[in-house]
Amino acid sequence: MARPTRRGFRVIDAFSRIVRLGEGVGASGRLSDDAISRTISALKICAGKMRRRRVTRSRSIATEACRRASNCDEFLRRVRDEAGIELDIITPAEEAELALAGCSPLLDSRCRRAVVFDIGGGSTELMWLGLSNGQKPEILGWTSLPCGVVTLSEEFGDCGGDPEAYGHLVDHVSGLLDPFISDHDMQAAIRDGDVHMLGTSGTVTTLAAVHLGLTRYDRSRVDGAWLSTGDLGKVTRAVSAMPYDQRANHACIRRGRADLVIAGCAIIEAISKAWPAEKLRVADRGLREGMLLALMGAADAEARP
Repeated sequence: MARPTRRGFRVIDAFSRIVRLGEGVGASGRLSDDAISRTISALKICAGKMRRRRVTRSRSIATEACRRASNCDEFLRRVRDEAGIELDIITPAEEAELALAGCSPLLDSRCRRAVVFDIGGGSTELMWLGLSNGQKPEILGWTSLPCGVVTLSEEFGDCGGDPEAYGHLVDHVSGLLDPFISDHDMQAAIRDGDVHMLGTSGTVTTLAAVHLGLTRYDRSRVDGAWLSTGDLGKVTRAVSAMPYDQRANHACIRRGRADLVIAGCAIIEAISKAWPAEKLRVADRGLREGMLLALMGAADAEARP
């Protein structure tokens, strides 16, 4: 929740909980009863905050788990009836556009190109952008990979501490990337050092916090941080080598992400192998910020004569 300001917006309240809505969807094609209950419980908290803050404009979206689940209509009905929230299932294209809108202020216009990726629970969105100083980023190509941290973790299990199994996981994601790589001539720009990566997701921010050696997560230090690809490779290898208990007890990973971060590492490593740009910028922002900007833009348009 936010209020508009002259230069954007000021967040006045926020809430986040890992509910794993897509748990089991890859195998069963359905949202599980437990996942639905966890999600509705979290959404009731959101609805209560919105009522207390007297929110005037809102948007509520669902992504890959609902796009894939055969019982999605039942889930939407329960959310409406029990939490009072109308969920809008967005397309992968709109998901990518919202994430880009939310994190575009972190794009470095000194580069002519950027690779932007957003790792979700059930899918991963990637964009190949053209950058020009003072101009809106141009989407030269985009794709949605049918894999995320939840679906990969369920399919491959916990590969932490097993270099061979982890390597197979990276190779699997690389295979999913191949068609997008062949459709776009990115290598020349990368060789010229004219490309940077921008990553937004819980995995990216977690790895940045681990790299920075934080004793607790600090958004002010993570959002906008730069990592060289060398540093990125070191931290993905270090985290992927950790056994579960070590991850669960790590100050910046904790139990909530301990079994998901390995899949996230594999996705990032596959992306880095495909596009070996010199540096990655970390975004602790994305879909929600893109939605806020869109809502405020619509309000401004309605206010004009």
